[in-house]
Amino acid sequence: MEQRKLGISGIHVSLICLGTMTWGEQNTEAEGHEQMDYAIAQGINFFDTSEMYAVPPKPETQGATETIIGNW
Repeated sequence: MEQRKLGISGIHVSLICLGTMTWGEQNTEAEGHEQMDYAIAQGINFFDTSEMYAVPPKPETQGATETIIGNW
């Protein structure tokens, strides 16, 4: 997987990013773990955890993505 430097941080991230916004709402924790395992195996190390586009946002799932990643 091709990577690019992230700004001036010195960190290199994959050109492809794994979006995680639907985890806890449309995807189970197990599915999230499977997706992260697959992404890492493909060289993807950039995960987007933003909940900017939740439709509609639900207080009961707020932060679910971070919990799923933390349990991984």
